[in-house]
Amino acid sequence: MSKKVILSGMRPTGKLHLGHWVGALSNWVSLQETYKCFFMVADWHALMSEYKNPSVIKDSILDNVSDFLAYGINPDESVLFIQSEVPEHLELFMLFSFVTPLGWLSRCPTFKEQVSQLKDKEINTYSFLGYPALQAADIALYKANAVPVGEDQLPHLELAREIIRRFHFLYNKEVFVEPQALLTKVPRLLGLDGRKMSKSYNNYIALDEDDKSIRSKISGMITDPARIKKEDKGHPDVCNVYSYYSVFAKEKSREVYDWCTGAKKGCVECKKIFTELLVDFIAPHREKKQEFLKKKDYICDILNEGAKKARIVASKTVLEAKQAMGI
Repeated sequence: MSKKVILSGMRPTGKLHLGHWVGALSNWVSLQETYKCFFMVADWHALMSEYKNPSVIKDSILDNVSDFLAYGINPDESVLFIQSEVPEHLELFMLFSFVTPLGWLSRCPTFKEQVSQLKDKEINTYSFLGYPALQAADIALYKANAVPVGEDQLPHLELAREIIRRFHFLYNKEVFVEPQALLTKVPRLLGLDGRKMSKSYNNYIALDEDDKSIRSKISGMITDPARIKKEDKGHPDVCNVYSYYSVFAKEKSREVYDWCTGAKKGCVECKKIFTELLVDFIAPHREKKQEFLKKKDYICDILNEGAKKARIVASKTVLEAKQAMGI
């Protein structure tokens, strides 16, 4: 029995951080075992917000892909490729744009939210309005059975399903698979300052952060604001450091909860203990990444081979779509 297909991607807009590991990359690694996975470096999507500074995309691709490899993506099991190296993404995007009503795009919750939040990026553009149609094309090209998403992304996936259904209705032929949501429970992981983790806030720890920087950043994290002295009993449920324990040191989190609520250890000591746990987690992956970056030709070969494999599937799908349309 053949494996079901998954398509997922990340935008190369800078360093990958712990939020990317928790929110997507760790899930990618585990999904490789049970699904046929297409993992995409979504540079067209990145360009929609970074068109003023496109060099950041090129600079980020090798860096991000080396993180993928260092943290467990296996190119022998998964197809790893750059979106723009598979021209069928834009071709199917154009076909989908013919059949996608403007009202569907303008109602997309992310469009209004991102335009408001990223005012400095000036993304109130034609391309950004149409990004859900490109996203639908990304998924449909590989006839993905499922897409790993969090609950907040369900409206995006439903819009992709609606575009696919409209295509099938108009041309009276089922070419694509309607993708199902593979819901992933994303652990709570805020930035180091308690805000949303973001490169623009510089409140993150990169997946290749050096030990000295990790120690410095964790030492500056805000803990329980109500705990003034070591003798005060803490409230782990409102402590950002404890939320990091819950994600990266689950086996120790119960012990941490006990010593915090019982005022057995102070916040400074608590952060020092977590720091060493995080250093131990990141260091071996960082070393692997450095080894991969010494072999840039090897990474390029992986991406080139991945694009070839992706195009075999994608070109067949586009041909089927054109035949359905009679063009």
